[in-house]
Amino acid sequence: MTTQPPHSRPIRFHSLPHAEAACAVAADLGVPLLLVSAPGAAASAGAGWFAAVVERAATRYPSVAITAVLDCADRPGDALGALTCGIDGVLFTGRADVAERLADIAAQRGARLLTALPAALDLRGTRDPRRACRDWLGGQDDGHVAGHVTE
Repeated sequence: MTTQPPHSRPIRFHSLPHAEAACAVAADLGVPLLLVSAPGAAASAGAGWFAAVVERAATRYPSVAITAVLDCADRPGDALGALTCGIDGVLFTGRADVAERLADIAAQRGARLLTALPAALDLRGTRDPRRACRDWLGGQDDGHVAGHVTE
């Protein structure tokens, strides 16, 4: 089971403009991007919305190596549904025994199950998402000034 993502400065998005801002900055900086949905977005927005937003952002910024993760919180049914829908990256923060079973299912589908994230820049309420992303991905900000950090 994978407990840590491949990149250390994830960005949480809440909309297509947020995802595109993160991708634009990653393209400018030439860095890979760990793009994570809002907390619990699998239950509120769904896997279809998540996949559509990520696909549109990735199409607009094809040079960016994006790892996209749908946050399913502690809801195993949402995590299983996301994997069934073809989502490649799922964050599940529920019980460890359930996470182990979900990780096996993810591996069989060629997907990745995460059980934790490092601190992430959350773009909710950010007035200038591009600036927040530039400061965050460039290592100039700990996320407390330009946006807010979720642990």
